[in-house]
Amino acid sequence: MSAPHVKVDRDRCIGAGMCAMTAPEVFDQDDDGLVLLLHATPPAAHRAAARMAVGLCPAGAITFAEPEPDDS
Repeated sequence: MSAPHVKVDRDRCIGAGMCAMTAPEVFDQDDDGLVLLLHATPPAAHRAAARMAVGLCPAGAITFAEPEPDDS
């Protein structure tokens, strides 16, 4: 089974910084204040914070994709 995957849309980012404050192990901000993704597949210890950052992003610039269950 593959790990969850985080994606960011820097074009949608408004630089609020909620992601970097909520999950600094997964997100940062560049010099313009836009989101930087540090770990597209965050370790298990940081996944809950990454999910929370998705919900807190006022621009909806972050998505968190859970892997599809393997039916084999």
